Amino acid sequence: MGTVLGPALFNIFVGNTDSGIECTLSNFDNNTKLCGVVNMLEGRDATQRDLDRLERGARAKLMKFNKAKCKVLHMGQGNPKHKYRLGGEWIESSPEEEDLGVLVEEKLNMARQCALAAQKANCILGCIKSSVTSRLREVILPLYSALMRPHLEYCVQLWGPQHKKDMDLLEQVQRRATKLIRGLEHFSCEDRLR
Repeated sequence: MGTVLGPALFNIFVGNTDSGIECTLSNFDNNTKLCGVVNMLEGRDATQRDLDRLERGARAKLMKFNKAKCKVLHMGQGNPKHKYRLGGEWIESSPEEEDLGVLVEEKLNMARQCALAAQKANCILGCIKSSVTSRLREVILPLYSALMRPHLEYCVQLWGPQHKKDMDLLEQVQRRATKLIRGLEHFSCEDRLR
């Protein structure tokens, strides 16, 4: 009962938070994101008005934003990096934020996201290597597909590697995985993991 009731009550409480909002508002789970184009003072003012509206709406519903988790991510060249308030407190600016498992930074450089994906996949590969004694393709390939590949491909349409060094980093993980498979050492990385 509690697993169904909690999300239902949350949806009731946040159901109409977007009324009167000028910028783009996204609610997912218990996260609220406000996005706006701020290339002129009007954009800054619209964003601040929306923050004020959200704060008033939360107070009216006896809810509070966790202001310690609220951050501003300024993106784009020549961004004036305006400061914003939520309630009476200034919101801290951040050079990068993680959103649904993807690390986004202000210059949209995805090198750190590639490194994090490779690190997670390498950790899983280490677990597979130390806990599975068989090196047969029929054993390793399903483990790779189920446990490692999701980390290398999650939201790759958004953060896909654009620089050779990032691609090489991800391919290095795949090469390490294929070295576990007996008899496939001489194939290229792409052939081995199909």
